[in-house]
Amino acid sequence: MKKRSAFTMIELVMVIVIFGIIASIGAEIITKMYENYLRTRAINRLQSQTEMTLEQVAKRLQYRIKDSVRASNDGGVSWLPLPSAINTPGNVYNTIEWIGISNESFLGEWDAASASVVPGWSGLIDMESNETKAGATRTLKTPGSRLDMARDIIFALTNGDINMSNESGQLPALIFKGAKPLYNVNNYYTEGGNTYTTHVSRSTNTTFHIPLDDNLTDGNLFEQYYLAHTAYALVPVGGVNDFNLTLRYNYQPWEGEKFNDAAVVAAAQVLAENVSTFRIRQEGDVVRIKLCIHDNNQSGDFDFSACKEKVIY
Repeated sequence: MKKRSAFTMIELVMVIVIFGIIASIGAEIITKMYENYLRTRAINRLQSQTEMTLEQVAKRLQYRIKDSVRASNDGGVSWLPLPSAINTPGNVYNTIEWIGISNESFLGEWDAASASVVPGWSGLIDMESNETKAGATRTLKTPGSRLDMARDIIFALTNGDINMSNESGQLPALIFKGAKPLYNVNNYYTEGGNTYTTHVSRSTNTTFHIPLDDNLTDGNLFEQYYLAHTAYALVPVGGVNDFNLTLRYNYQPWEGEKFNDAAVVAAAQVLAENVSTFRIRQEGDVVRIKLCIHDNNQSGDFDFSACKEKVIY
């Protein structure tokens, strides 16, 4: 009879113990690998989100009226020019507002007659034209413009709020280039216009009409101008270290509208959630932005943060 060999009880117990040790180590390794995966995914997501948010802000600030940028540390009750708004512990200027150049209408549209892209407005006033004269009806000649195209583009961008052909409604603003003292930054936002901001409508394709008589005289008339159809504001909503960064737009301060009007707030765009830090400062004409977004424990029991900075000229 052939003798059969088998494991003893001690050998079986040892094998089970060894497999148990290996299994526990393997489970720990798998757990660590999964946690590392969650961390990496969270960091990559935060970095991408931070970069995309900064890019959106930069694209808007790139086409700003540089002297119009102002900051508030009390929700818009008072304002300082951005270069003068210095952040200190417990005193953060976190609401930023500016008038934007109507770049979309400046780029214009394709014109079949000339087989080229024609700008909606040229940015130049013909100072010698008979149409650029003071009188009962004040007009400004802007050669090279197609104000009908500018009107259509602005009408579409503002959801019909601004129609350059409707003088009884809301109108875009014409802002002349030139050195303007920073302590007058708030004048860009004055209701009814002033020497910096003038309401304009379309008289012809190359002629502005000033229907509201905003005290425009030859003394404050300049050759170069910008056309603007909206202001923009970056506003934090929420707590101190955990808030949503919102962009508010399609409001006209020269028409008496403000960034915290109910209709403007309702239409605001959330640029980023769970923001822990938003800082913006200006040195000369250069604007620097710092943005930090945190994970808010969405990927487990850990909270990561991604911070990036961007420079806008």
